[in-house]
Amino acid sequence: MASSKVKIKVSSAFKMRGLVLRPEASRFLVEVLVSVSDLELEDVIERITDVVEKQPLTSNMIELSMVESAVQECSQSCDETIDHVFNIIGAFDVPRYLYSSERKKFVPIAMTSHPAPRICGTARDKAELFRERYTILQQRTHRHELFTPPVIGSDPDEGRNKFQGKFYLEDPTGTIQLNLSKAQFHSGLYTEACFVLAEGWYEDAVFHVNAFGFPPTEPSSTTRAYYGDVNFFGGPSPASVKSSAKLKQLEEQNEDAMFVFVSDVWLDSVEVLEKIHTMFSGYSAMPPTCFIFCGNFSSAPYGRNQIQALKDSLKALADVICEYPNIHKSSRFVFVPGPEDPGPSTILPRPPLAEHITEEFRQKVPFSVFTTNPCRIQYCTQEMVVFREDLVNKMCRNCVRFPSSSLDIPNHFVKTILSQGHLAPLPLYVSPVYWAYDYTLRVYPLPDVIVFADKYDPFNIANTDCLCINPGSFPRSGFTFKVYYPSNKSVEDSKLQGL
Repeated sequence: MASSKVKIKVSSAFKMRGLVLRPEASRFLVEVLVSVSDLELEDVIERITDVVEKQPLTSNMIELSMVESAVQECSQSCDETIDHVFNIIGAFDVPRYLYSSERKKFVPIAMTSHPAPRICGTARDKAELFRERYTILQQRTHRHELFTPPVIGSDPDEGRNKFQGKFYLEDPTGTIQLNLSKAQFHSGLYTEACFVLAEGWYEDAVFHVNAFGFPPTEPSSTTRAYYGDVNFFGGPSPASVKSSAKLKQLEEQNEDAMFVFVSDVWLDSVEVLEKIHTMFSGYSAMPPTCFIFCGNFSSAPYGRNQIQALKDSLKALADVICEYPNIHKSSRFVFVPGPEDPGPSTILPRPPLAEHITEEFRQKVPFSVFTTNPCRIQYCTQEMVVFREDLVNKMCRNCVRFPSSSLDIPNHFVKTILSQGHLAPLPLYVSPVYWAYDYTLRVYPLPDVIVFADKYDPFNIANTDCLCINPGSFPRSGFTFKVYYPSNKSVEDSKLQGL
């Protein structure tokens, strides 16, 4: 392509972002891009401008050094290193993006006026928490075919704020009282503080609701078609691993890869340790890629000796693992704390178990990671979220109106989480969240797998190209657990039978 045409396209792309290239930066880009084919040019320019925008910019003038580093980053294949094949991502390492209504895109928090998040958040953080949830769902809903034309009242409003026995619908423009006497509820668990689409009529300063529905869900592939290879999920790759053909090939070829999910691993229970022994014995000839053990790690997590008891229990588990050299050498172990495990508080996201508790275990089992709750796992191109919380019953107890059929609760639950794009769509007094880290509980774009490690009965539900799994409570469910095979995205229901 002629250099003059390339220069025009480059200049135009940067101007659309409110950026201005220095002459030397523009010349450099033209030299680099002049050999790129017409079909690929716009995509390449888009990727370069995305990387430039992620840099800490002090003005809208783009220097030569900035575009040089952006070109270098884009030219490196995101999967050149084996480190990009498997990663555990703690909640506090998840990247934060804010949706810009003006640009119609997500931008890194470093490009905004927002300060870096702190555990002790500010009043602004609390306000932004709900505003960001609202904005994400609003832009997603407006793209849906049912809501593409402007329709009055079609915005997903923040659902109910109960005040003196009344319910209100809220969004950034204001609040309106509701009359729910004739309201019909579509499938889902409608709790206070969730976001809804309400249909009805307005009369005497009251909105009379005919029907409630949730914002429509959106497959990850659709989201990425709009926002490209932005890495919302986290991990070492600068771009989304979804775009890596090499990682996809590795994923499909490795048919033996498997992830074992076990919840409520009561390490102080003799029976539980015996069953884990049996599990390892069964897997010793073909070790899984990873064992994901979720808390609570004690059956009675109280008392002054709680910490020492947990350290002793982990030591006993390490001894069991060491009895199986193949597993000890080949498998990774990930530990996700439960709501009653030792920690600073029950506020989400929960930090990992303290290092002084896990130190001896980590020395004996080097391929182990004690991570946050929730956490994220990236394997090749697949993205998994693991969340250890007894959420199903908590959401049922806080429903504005309980579904007519309790047999369908898992489907109602899954639809609610995916529609809300959030792991804990409950009032903050029911499910406390660190205000400044609420974004770490988002599930947008939808991952490939969400593991709800809940004491509710086990289930596997596929919805909107997202596989939702609950292994159930290991000791309470007769020692059931789940095994996931990434190569064909299948789940195996497993159970350790008694002697």
